[in-house]
Amino acid sequence: MYVVATPIGHLADVTLRALEVLRRVDVIAAEDTRHTRRLLDHHGIATRMLAVHQHNEARAAQPLVERLARGESIALVTDAGTPGISDPGARLVAAVRAAGYPVVAIPGPSAVIAALSIAGVDSDGFVFAGFLPARAAARRDALAEHRAARRAVVLYEAPHRIVELAADIASVLGPQRRLTFARELTKRFESLHDCDAADAAAWLTADPDRTRGEFVVVVHPAAPDPAAPDAALAAALPLLDALLDELPPARAARVVAKLTGAKRDALYAAAQARRGAAPDSDPDPDDSAETA
Repeated sequence: MYVVATPIGHLADVTLRALEVLRRVDVIAAEDTRHTRRLLDHHGIATRMLAVHQHNEARAAQPLVERLARGESIALVTDAGTPGISDPGARLVAAVRAAGYPVVAIPGPSAVIAALSIAGVDSDGFVFAGFLPARAAARRDALAEHRAARRAVVLYEAPHRIVELAADIASVLGPQRRLTFARELTKRFESLHDCDAADAAAWLTADPDRTRGEFVVVVHPAAPDPAAPDAALAAALPLLDALLDELPPARAARVVAKLTGAKRDALYAAAQARRGAAPDSDPDPDDSAETA
């Protein structure tokens, strides 16, 4: 079975390999056959389809496994993007793999990656949270898990809840949290907007068109809290304590800084405090002074 990523909007955003697979498989398992028919017709593909969606995925699994047992090949697609990623497909994939048949990924368009690529977020990684709960209390609880996130958090949201989501982000994550709204990516009315969370709800409601279509919301990383404890220093303190039994403060601080990446000055101050002495003006006296 092939898990095939399909366009998130523009019908030309499909890989050559995906088109080849869709042409030669015996059947396409589609979330909505009417939606997928547009893609197939656009590219001249006549492969037979059957519907596999969130309401019938569990019971459709066994008949599809039986098709594989007869030597047939299957392509699994959803309306847009990759099956199993905030879309149906995961249960079918699990059933096929459990039955011992290979599952092959045919990668392609991704709304998450598309949004991140144009959001200008300076982050070493990101968290994909998908659709948050529809109920307000559960949604705020889910947002609270990302309050101190130092990586971007990527969310999906439907148009009828986007204003509520924006208000909750401002309330839970703070009014200064930076947001990027990517709407209708790769489609005719694609738009991109950056703002602070405090201004997001007002911007969305200022024009009815701004709340139409599908949204990817990129929550930028939380700004460092200058009052927060230094995590690297805290992690390095046990090693510092062990070395202080054998080395003078300056040398112990220098060794621990090299091993852990914590700041040497902070380590030296901590070492002096542990020795009950006031920090010296020179955090790195020469070795002859240390050993005198």
